[in-house]
Amino acid sequence: MKRQGPLFVTFLSGLLLIAQYYFVPLNFIGKELAGWFQAITAFAYVLAAISLYGVNGKKIRDRAKDWVFNLVLLVSLTATLIIGLFFNYPGHQPTDENTAFYWMFDYIFNPLSATMFSLTAFFIASASYRAFKARSVESTLLLSSAFLVMLFRVPLGEVLWGGVFGDNFPISYFIDTFIMGGFNNAGQRAIQIASAIGLISVSLKIILGVERSYLGGD
Repeated sequence: MKRQGPLFVTFLSGLLLIAQYYFVPLNFIGKELAGWFQAITAFAYVLAAISLYGVNGKKIRDRAKDWVFNLVLLVSLTATLIIGLFFNYPGHQPTDENTAFYWMFDYIFNPLSATMFSLTAFFIASASYRAFKARSVESTLLLSSAFLVMLFRVPLGEVLWGGVFGDNFPISYFIDTFIMGGFNNAGQRAIQIASAIGLISVSLKIILGVERSYLGGD
């Protein structure tokens, strides 16, 4: 019964959510379940915070490797919760301007996020360098198209292109129409269609009870 109950609830919920898209009288089910989902999500955040304290607290207690980072995480989480809940001006929401939470978000979180994205750019550049090596026909095509897009997105590329072809056939038209609008769009749509088919397949397996990993495995 411990497994039959969740499987039945999953099957019924999935069936109702599919049916409400095709039958207008059942549209209220989707709106009602959306409200339930928000309530469950709120409890999930609380459960996640408790789990976060438990896992990281154990590492701090045992002085595990790099336990200082776990301590920084818990201190940051606790400070954010306290500031967001108790250090707000009367009549203001935590996300309003001139509040402590807004100041922390604007002057601490945003610069840290920008730093992380900046570091990601270096990893992307390194991965691109390894991926763009012309070892096969496919990688050569990838390298050539990437070179054209990157070169002719800057003023130098436009000057070089204009010197050869003039203004009758602008490089932006070639890139936007043939490369980005043609080959790139075709590849993206193929990936999106394949991803949608995979998502439908996994969803059906979960609804029908074939996939049970969310229960902890058999």
